Amino acid sequence: MPSRVKLLIVTLTVLLVAALLVAQVAGRASNPEDTYRHLAIFVEVMSRIKGEYVEEPDMKNVTLGALNGLLESIDPYASYLNADQYKQYLKNKDQKRADIGLVLSRRFGYISIVDAIPGSPADKVGLGTGDILETIGGIGTKDMPLAYAEILLQGDAGSEVEVSVLRVRKPEPQKLTLARAMVKYPAVTAKVLADGVGHIRIRSFEPGKAKEIAAAIKDLEKQGAKRLVLDLRNSAAGATEEGIAAANLFLDKGVITTRKGQRVRTDVFNAEPEKAVWKGPVVVITNRGTAAGAELVAAALLDNKRAEVVGERTYGDAAQRKAITMEDGSAVILAIAKYYSPKDKAIQDHPVAPTHAVAEQEAPVVDDDDAPAPAQPQPQAEKKPEADVLLKKAVEVLGVKSGA
Repeated sequence: MPSRVKLLIVTLTVLLVAALLVAQVAGRASNPEDTYRHLAIFVEVMSRIKGEYVEEPDMKNVTLGALNGLLESIDPYASYLNADQYKQYLKNKDQKRADIGLVLSRRFGYISIVDAIPGSPADKVGLGTGDILETIGGIGTKDMPLAYAEILLQGDAGSEVEVSVLRVRKPEPQKLTLARAMVKYPAVTAKVLADGVGHIRIRSFEPGKAKEIAAAIKDLEKQGAKRLVLDLRNSAAGATEEGIAAANLFLDKGVITTRKGQRVRTDVFNAEPEKAVWKGPVVVITNRGTAAGAELVAAALLDNKRAEVVGERTYGDAAQRKAITMEDGSAVILAIAKYYSPKDKAIQDHPVAPTHAVAEQEAPVVDDDDAPAPAQPQPQAEKKPEADVLLKKAVEVLGVKSGA
């Protein structure tokens, strides 16, 4: 049997098995007969491509593109890793390595940015929500597995990686060389604004953040805060469990979230009254970079009528994922359960919509293709309260008319 035919058979077999797993885990097929019927159509289309396309296609790339398209259609955070890539993934999974500080997803078949961690190399050159990484280290990201992109961005502290970026409102890609660093998530910040309004900024939900938030609330109360703005803008990293714990700080009753999956036990997370520490008025701020645990907080407070939400629709990612290994050593990483809002909407499919929609003002993009990235880039300055339209609106919603 020719090696090319063997390759086609192997890749098709892997794809079919992966498709069956995806369909069964995601619950998209009503019964096995439907699944096999759709797969038969797929096999026929692949056969037509191989036999009738204008030129003989690279079936490996065709198959890989089809598989990644399948995964992206149900979960933009899903990945298919070949055997070598999966070995790298397992090797790096539990290691703390330097990177450039990005939270990633996939859109339009490319690697896209959900958020840049404050103070990270990516943040210092202005990368942000909606930007697309066209290449990483000279490798195109079209149909690249999300998990593999994260591997490519990692390395030793001080080592460099080149990325080509398609920026929001800038049509031409920009090449940037960034030095990897050991990125730390910023601490929770809290301060009292005018008229007794407390402002808490949370940029991630890694373990321990709920305790930080509780401590910040108590400190603000000592300073005389009577109302609270919970600022979740560009909070995309961290654990959903930490988001549940943080939401409980503001809820003494009601459902926080429900986790459901076809083969995962349904878990309902209810608020525990003794864990609530803030009983006063609260408004939540969100934007397109609000994801995962932060979305759970926003949805829980909104649906329980505990808070109004100001800003932009959130990103839409709250799921439990796992790696499913294949017979050839490759793996599929995909959602096996989703988190649902108290009104029983899957947050990944129905991002949190603000009660007061306000577009965040973006910094202008300099249209200079020849301008190199600054050698010593500086972190973007925090907006002053009076210049922050979302914060100003949140304060108004709290009933304070004099501004922040």
